[in-house]
Amino acid sequence: MSRSRRLRISTTSSSSRISRARTSGTTTRRKRTTSTTRIEVALGLGGNLGPVEETFLRALRQLESALGPLLVASLYRSRPVSPIPQPDYLNTAVLARTSLAPGELLVLTQSLEHDAGRRDGPRFGPRPLDVDLLLYGDLQLESPELTVPHPRLRERRFVLEPLADIAPDWRVPPDGATVRELLEKLEEQGVERVGWSRKG
Repeated sequence: MSRSRRLRISTTSSSSRISRARTSGTTTRRKRTTSTTRIEVALGLGGNLGPVEETFLRALRQLESALGPLLVASLYRSRPVSPIPQPDYLNTAVLARTSLAPGELLVLTQSLEHDAGRRDGPRFGPRPLDVDLLLYGDLQLESPELTVPHPRLRERRFVLEPLADIAPDWRVPPDGATVRELLEKLEEQGVERVGWSRKG
């Protein structure tokens, strides 16, 4: 059962709607990314400083401009996973297709974080926006700059809950467990579905 919803994003484009296109949830074999090859990717958004939902909507407009139609999960609230006292987080997940290489997508996500006001601070500290590359097709990548799948994806309900809204059957490397199966293995972690209060 999908809990994703259609969000209308206010931009200057007449086609500025985040799509609710159906996703099969299955991965494709890794192919070399070219200008004509578009790979399905999953991103996770989180934040706990400022008007977080507005920040998310602004980031989604920028993502849509860069990547094309998006499939967006519901909005969730989660307790911080940090020794640093801070407010609860809001979280969501997004599916898109892109011809960008993983490193290029990382640059895009970092620019979104910077535009939202994120600056260097303590690890696991509060932030207005965090954009993580969770999955890139069935790619497995480990480098000093980027690890795919996201190294803590399997541990975090606040990542898997929204991702299961939009891609429950996506098989996650290296073992091919689905997002739904990974979620079912986790204990409760104080994650609550709150839904979007705005439509953009």
